[in-house]
Formats: sequence, structure tokens, C-alpha cells
Amino acid sequence: MSKSLPYSMKDVHYDNAKFRQRSLFKVITQNMISSHVKRECTNCSTGKFLLILMIFGVAYLMLTHTSSTPSSIGAAERVGTEEGHSFFTDGSGRFRKFWRKAPRLPPQLSPDEIAARNKSIHSPGKIDSGPDWVARQQRVKEAFIHAWSGYRHYAMGFDELMPVSKRGVDGLGGLGATVVDALDTAMIMGVDEVVDEAGTWIEKHLSQRIDKKGQVNLFETTIRVLGGLLSAYHLSGGEHGGNTSAKGPKPAVYLDTAKDLADRLLIAFTSSPTAIPYSDVILHDRSAHPAPDGLSSTAEVSSVQLEFNYLSFLTGDPKYSLESMKVLEHMKTLPKVKGLVPIYINPQTGDFSGDNIRLGSRGDSYYEYLIKVWLQNPGSNVTYLHEMYKESVQGVKELLVKKSVPNGLVFVGELPYGPKGSFSTKMDHLVCFLPGTLALGATKGLTKDKAMKENLLTLEDLENLKLAEDLAQTCYEMYSVTATGLAPEIAYFNIEGHKEDGPGGGNNHSKYVDDIVIKYADRHNLLRPETVESLFVLFRITGDPKYREWGWDIFESFEKHTKIDSGGYTSLDDVTVVPPHKRDKMETFFLGETLKYLYLLFSSSDVIPLDEYVFNTEAHPLPIQGHARSK
Repeated sequence: MSKSLPYSMKDVHYDNAKFRQRSLFKVITQNMISSHVKRECTNCSTGKFLLILMIFGVAYLMLTHTSSTPSSIGAAERVGTEEGHSFFTDGSGRFRKFWRKAPRLPPQLSPDEIAARNKSIHSPGKIDSGPDWVARQQRVKEAFIHAWSGYRHYAMGFDELMPVSKRGVDGLGGLGATVVDALDTAMIMGVDEVVDEAGTWIEKHLSQRIDKKGQVNLFETTIRVLGGLLSAYHLSGGEHGGNTSAKGPKPAVYLDTAKDLADRLLIAFTSSPTAIPYSDVILHDRSAHPAPDGLSSTAEVSSVQLEFNYLSFLTGDPKYSLESMKVLEHMKTLPKVKGLVPIYINPQTGDFSGDNIRLGSRGDSYYEYLIKVWLQNPGSNVTYLHEMYKESVQGVKELLVKKSVPNGLVFVGELPYGPKGSFSTKMDHLVCFLPGTLALGATKGLTKDKAMKENLLTLEDLENLKLAEDLAQTCYEMYSVTATGLAPEIAYFNIEGHKEDGPGGGNNHSKYVDDIVIKYADRHNLLRPETVESLFVLFRITGDPKYREWGWDIFESFEKHTKIDSGGYTSLDDVTVVPPHKRDKMETFFLGETLKYLYLLFSSSDVIPLDEYVFNTEAHPLPIQGHARSK
């Protein structure tokens, strides 16, 4: 972005002077001096005669024309006069000012004065305040307490709650994932009873579970459990972060448990013959192995670095960061398609596998962590990540971004057979992480106003921010187009020259009912957080209240269709019909991400500020280096 043009206060004084009144004497003298035409005219005899005649005529009118207008004169006849006044004289017979004044305009402000005034009117403090949003934030907090109450009553210690059948289920290795995922949400909301219950469970049971449990997924365990423990450590006052009077155990309990878990997860890296880790770890015997098909997900192996980096920072032991960062350093060397990468990678060879390119499942958080790991480590030797991020965003814009017909929704499609294959108009709900990531990459967590004022945004940044806002609207319309007001897991879009087969979302009042197609296999909703995550980030960065309104619409739909009276919230089988059939599962990320982002969307901007924290891909906030103290 080019620098603003020079504009001094001298320019302002000059512009303001154009609208100040000048005296009669100055008008006459300046005109007499500056008008060459008038001087020429008065040099001839005819001109002199006409000038004398004009002077005598004015004098005659002044002396003889007094007001004699009857009080009953019609309004139309009094145009240009006042009672007791002539056109040239006032009621006392004095010569009146009959020339018209120039309109007096308000003084012009300098650009700095304009920016200061706008800042005072649109300051984040003013945007973020207001009892209406405080009340709505409280509603989200009550929803979190209701979700936790169902889990505590029927599934405490299990990974997830099945709220309809009122029982727990282990699908993530049996480490009590909901407990750890929900803990920092409770800390941010100030729900002390949940902080105490969750923290006590971790202190009493989690280390024993880690020591005895079997197979877990490296990625899921890192982002949910390790990330949750590290965030809880910071928010509970560890290393002078967060609230030192928080309920629950001492912060060291969270850090010690995190370190024990990470030591076992590291085997996924050290067992692999390449820099790409195996996908699965056996905790109790500290062994690792690849997935059944031998491949690892690109997103999964490249989305563990924030957590391991922060653990190295806290412990002073570089091994966690070194092993995890080898993945991204290796990926830097691999061939890409304009920065885009296939969704599978082989840990045996270290090469990408297949041609499928998408920003949905197995591809999404690779792009997210490129920018976030760079933001986490300012001034370090990871600038290559920023370059990889910029290249990938350009590739997204060139190869994956399209517009729907008939109403022009901007969406991100897929290349299932690579750049030489056909384009797919499929867009996962998971892709809705992208608006928030684009906005974060553009302003680096600063508000748009501040970044503009400090001349930090390039033209490319502004283009990316505009794309973020366009995509956020599409993500919201994926909700509004359905009968329930909740988005499907996957949507397809009609584009010029290609119409998808399948029905719409069931809300025929939506403007976009003809743009979006929802196929039968994709109509489920898992209580996912990606859209509200992006709404939160965009509101913090732009201050536009529409993102709060959209978030509230989504929250009300969750309340209406997914809330279970006995406690908890449930995923749905079909969002296109009312009432929707309940799927009987509350994912851990509903407490760890969805409700957290909604709460922060309605909070003031000084709660987990975006220029001081990065959120891992499970919404656990970790402090940016420089905002946390080393041991």
C-alpha cells in the first residue's frame, strides 16, 4: 500500500480561509486592484460616465426609498424584504448589506484529525460495550453450563457425551477429552465450578489414563488434550499469565501432565524414517505406527507445531519444537501447485501422495498453521512460513475461488484430481476457518483501523481481507439457507455452465436457495465451530456488528434445534427439515471451540486479544512469544 500523500497544516489553513468572510472594503479594493478589465473600463469617458451615473442612482435610492409597505402586503410581494425595511435600507434608513454572503462551511480537518475523530466515534471500547451484547454473552455462558451439566451427569471421564441416550463414549483414546477441551473455556467465561470440577478430575485421573491407555491419534490428542492443558496452565496463572486466583489445582499440575503426554507423543516423530511423523501412538508402551493405509494426513502432521513450540518455550527443552518443526521445514522443500498441497503425505518416503487438493478435511489446518506458527514466533527464523502462506493464498485465489449463480456467492472449491483435473464446487463447512485465517494474516491480529493508520496493509492484504469478508458471508448463508438455520457438513454451489444435482436447504425465503445445493449424504451438522470462529476474528478486526448479528442467529438455531433438556447439545442428521432428527453425540469441540468463540464474539476486545494470542486449531489460546515470560 502506498504511503499517504503529504498534507501539512498549511494546506488546512489555506482551505479553511476560502470559507471565511471578507470585509466590504477588502472586497472592493481587491477587486479594483486585481481586475484589469475594470481598470481599462474606467480609463475611457463612457466608462467614467456610467460609473458616475451608477453612484448617483444608488445615492438617490438610499435617500428617497423608505418603507411604505402596508402590513397587509401579500407574502408573494414581500419576497426579499422585511417589515419596515427596503431592499437597500433597514428600518432606520441605514444602508443595508444587500450582497449575498458566501455559505459558511465547517472548517476542513486534516487527515490526522479525521482519523482521531473517527477513532473516538468508532473505538473498540464503544463497539464492544452495551447491555444487549452483555446479555447475549450471558446466554452463551448459560449454554456452556447446560452442556457441561449433561456431560458431568452422564459421561464424566469419557471422551464425549451421547446426550439423547444419556451415556458417555470413548472415541478419542479415553483421555477424558471433553474435560480438557472445556477447561479453558470455563476459565475464560469465569465459570469457577466447572474450572474446579474439570481441574480436579485432571489432577486425580489424567496422568493415570495417559500411563495406561493404548492407541491415540497424534493430531487429535495434541490439539485437544496437549493444547488444552497448556492453555489451562497459562490462563490459571502459569508463568504469570491469566488469573493467578483461578479455581482448581496449581498451574504446575497442568504443565507436568502436558509434559508427560508430549514425551510419549514424540515417539511418532522419532519412530518415522522421515521428518513426517506416524499418525498413531500407543501411549502405555511409547510406540508409534502409521495409519492402516500407510499415509498421514497433511493437515494433521502440520498442525501440532504451536503446541510443541509453546511447551519448549515453557520447559526450556528444545526437543519438542525441534521435532515438530522438522515437518514444516521438510514441507518447504516439496513441490507444490502454486503453494497448494495434496491432502495426504507418506511418512515412509516424505513425499505427498495423490493429487487431491482441498481446504476441507485433511487439508485445512496446514494453511492455518503456516501463518499462526509464524505469528507465534515473531523475529525468529521462520519467515519461510510467511512466504509459504502468501504463496498458498495466491494459489487459492487463482485456482479454487469461484462465484455461484445466480447471486454471486464467493466460495472455495476443490481440485480432487489435481490442477489438470476438473473443478469441484464442493465446499466443506471446515473451509469456513479460512475467512478468519485470511483476516488474521492480513492485519496480524491488529484492528483494520490501526493497521491502516500505521500503514501496515499492502494492497494484497486488503484484497485478502475483502475475500475473507466475502467468504464469511457465504459461510453464514450456508446456515441461513436451511430450514433449521444450521449449516450442513458439506455444500455444493451452482456455477456458470454447471448446475449441481440435488435439493436446496429447505428455507425457500433465502435469497440463495438457488445457489446452494445440499446433497442427502451431507445434510448432517456436528456442532462445528469454523464459521463462528471466523465471525469472531472478523468482528475483532473490522468492528462490523453484522458479524455479531450473524453469530447470534447461529447461536439461537443451536438453542432451538440441538439443546437437550436433560443436559447437553446434540449433533443432527438433517438440517434441511424441521424438526431435525437427532444424531446423539456432543463433540468435544462444541464446548472447546463453538461456545468459546461465540462467547468471545460478544466480549470486549481486551479478552484474549488477537495481537497477543494465537488460537490453536482446537481454539486453545496460546500466548505469542514476547507476551509470555520464559522460566
